[in-house]
Amino acid sequence: MKQTPIHSFHVENGGQLVDYTGWALPLRYTSIIEEHNQVRASGGIFDVSHMGRLRFKGLHAKRLLERACTRRVGTMQPGQCRYTLICNDRGGVRDDALVYKFDDDSWYMVCNGANRQKIVDHLASIKADRDLKVDIADETEKTAMIAAQGPKIVDLVSTVSKEIPALKKYRFTEKNLVIAKLLVSRTGYTGEDGFEVIMPKGVVGIAMKMLLKEIDPKDPDAPVKPAGLGARDTLRIEAGMPLYGQEFGEDISALAAGFGFAMNLDKSEEADGETFVGQEALVKEQEAGGPARILAGLEIDSKRTARPHMKVLVGGSEAGEVTSGCASPTLGKSIAMAYLDRAHTVPGTAVEIDFGKQTIGAKVVQLPFYKAPK
Repeated sequence: MKQTPIHSFHVENGGQLVDYTGWALPLRYTSIIEEHNQVRASGGIFDVSHMGRLRFKGLHAKRLLERACTRRVGTMQPGQCRYTLICNDRGGVRDDALVYKFDDDSWYMVCNGANRQKIVDHLASIKADRDLKVDIADETEKTAMIAAQGPKIVDLVSTVSKEIPALKKYRFTEKNLVIAKLLVSRTGYTGEDGFEVIMPKGVVGIAMKMLLKEIDPKDPDAPVKPAGLGARDTLRIEAGMPLYGQEFGEDISALAAGFGFAMNLDKSEEADGETFVGQEALVKEQEAGGPARILAGLEIDSKRTARPHMKVLVGGSEAGEVTSGCASPTLGKSIAMAYLDRAHTVPGTAVEIDFGKQTIGAKVVQLPFYKAPK
C-alpha cells in the first residue's frame, strides 16, 4: 500500500489503517460513531490525499475541460470551484470531480483516487484527438490533501486566518506558508461546512501544526479530532451524497443518479459549439422520458443495515436495488439509498427490503436525509 504524506499522523494518533484504493488510510481512530458525532457537533479532520490532483496549463486548457466536463467551465470566475461529472459516450459516469479555475490558461481538478489513472488517460485522449495545446500534470503523489469539516471549523480557522473564513462556498484561495503555497477551498463531502487544503508533501509537518494550532487531537474535549473512512461514509450517506461504484458508475446513467444540476444539456449553453462527452446520449435519454429507475432515499423500519445489491420490493415484486446503507448516528434510524422504479419514488411510498431470510418494511423519503442547520 502507498503511504500518504500524513501517514505518521495516523500512526501517532492510533489510526486503524486499511487498504483503500491502494493507499493505507485510517478506517477509524476511536469508533466510527464517535468520529461521526464529532464532525456533526464540532469538527473532524480527514486525510484525503488518495484523491487525484491534476493541473492543467496552456492555450487550450479550457477547451479540454469543456469537452470533458458535463458543466460549463468557461463561465467560471478565477478563484471559483465547480462540481462536475466526467462521462463516457453512453452517458455513464467515469467519475465526478471538482474543477478549480485560476485563469483561462490555468486550471486544477480533484477526482476520485480509484479513477485517477482512468481520468488522466481519458483527458490525454481528448487532448490527442483534438490536437490541443495543454499540459496535464498529475500532482497527486507530490502533494497532500486534508479536509476539515464541522460546524465549528470556520470559527476555529478564524483564529489563525481572517482570509480563509471569508471564502464563499465553492471558492478557493492560495495562502503562503513559509516556502510553499497552500491551496485552500471551501467545499466538502459530509453535509457540514469546512475547508480542504492541498499542500506540497514537504510542508505537511509544518502545515499540520499550523492547522491544529493549540489543539491536541488526543484530548477528549478537543474541538477538532481526526476521523477515518468509516465516519466519512456514514456522513456522506446522511447527506445523500453519491459515491462512485455505488450510486454511480460507467454503466449507470448520470440522469438516474440525480445529477441533473451538474449537467448542461441545453445546446444554447454549449461553449463555442463544443459538446461534452456523453451529452448526445443523455439528451436522447431525457427526451425519451428519462431513466426507468432513479435514486431515492429509504428509512427502514428496523435497526438492521441494508447492504448494496439488496433487492427492494413492492407488492412482492422487485422494484429496485439498494446502493448504500447505514445506521444513521444523527437520525437514530437505519437509512439507505436505492435505485427504484420511477413509479415508486414518491416520498411516503411503502416498500420492503429483502434481507435474505426476511423482508423488512421501509418508506421512501426525500434526499438528503440530513441538512446542516443554518
